[in-house]
Amino acid sequence: MTCQMVYHQGNCLNTKKPYARSCRLCIENCPHQAISPYREIDTKRCTECGACMAVCPSGGFVDHSIDRYFDYLIESDEIVLNCPKAVPQGFEIPCLGMLDRDSWLTLFLLAKEKKTTMITGRCSECEDRAACAVSVEIFKQLHADWPEHPVVQIQVRPDQGNLQEYEGQEEKKPKPASQKDAGLGWRQRSWAKIEEFLPNIAADEVYPIPKSRQRLIEAFETSAEEKIPFPALTVMDSCISCGVCAAICPQGALQKREKKDPVPGNEDQTKEDKITSLRLIFEPQKCVQCRRCIETCRAKALEFNTKPLSHRLLTGKILIHQGSPNYCSRCGKRIFDHGELCLVCSTNNPETRGFFSL
Repeated sequence: MTCQMVYHQGNCLNTKKPYARSCRLCIENCPHQAISPYREIDTKRCTECGACMAVCPSGGFVDHSIDRYFDYLIESDEIVLNCPKAVPQGFEIPCLGMLDRDSWLTLFLLAKEKKTTMITGRCSECEDRAACAVSVEIFKQLHADWPEHPVVQIQVRPDQGNLQEYEGQEEKKPKPASQKDAGLGWRQRSWAKIEEFLPNIAADEVYPIPKSRQRLIEAFETSAEEKIPFPALTVMDSCISCGVCAAICPQGALQKREKKDPVPGNEDQTKEDKITSLRLIFEPQKCVQCRRCIETCRAKALEFNTKPLSHRLLTGKILIHQGSPNYCSRCGKRIFDHGELCLVCSTNNPETRGFFSL
């Protein structure tokens, strides 16, 4: 049995940059325990509900039809989505559980320009109701952050198997092929056909920004004057300008810019030049809110705050901090706290011995 959920190992945060506490969101949130610790999918248990896709911050798990889904959203004059348990009147998605925050925001932005309807069955009676509940919570949080968002109509219309009821109604399906696909040669079309039957053959695909974020930015371009709620990283005054947060970021969303003051006559290559200024640059479009920077920050100076961002800010670079690192007043070595002496000098100084903290 072929599973339509594909694991892209190169997109997984654990692969991009190792971390002491590995990400296990896909494993912990799978309602059917179908994902092994090695991210292998048990096809007998997997129902393709998309919960792993919704909780994965970096696009490690995606549905094989995700590109056709997003193409349908952009190209269709009217958006009609239906789950497998609902009446078949639109583009069928595996479950509401596949929609993450960026996917919901994309629907909201597109709903400003064209009618958007989502048709579902009775989720309370579905085996994937746990996955649906996760997506519903994301929707509720977005509605609280953006109460004036464009309307997405949600209708509960379970499929009772009565074909006469839908007779004569035009089924809204995606366009057969985009103009870009029409120009493909026979080799490319044959390869796409093979991927359709063997979705895992495309598991080596790697992209730095998740596809849901890419399509959100694409939909946002048509509403450049709009502002959407987005979790942005902020730095508090307790920051010690150590730059560890930028080094630990697996997405490259945080970058540090250092200005060094070379030591005159420095012939000792082991002695580092003194950093006189450090700036932190934040790129919101790359950030997936994995919170590794917050967990690593010793000074507890980082936090996420939901702010209204325009398209220019979402796709731009934002200066969020500028400061200078601390150096020991006795030996000149760099220290990573707000004290005046490093650990060695503190223990060797009779006046301050015993008054340092780790």
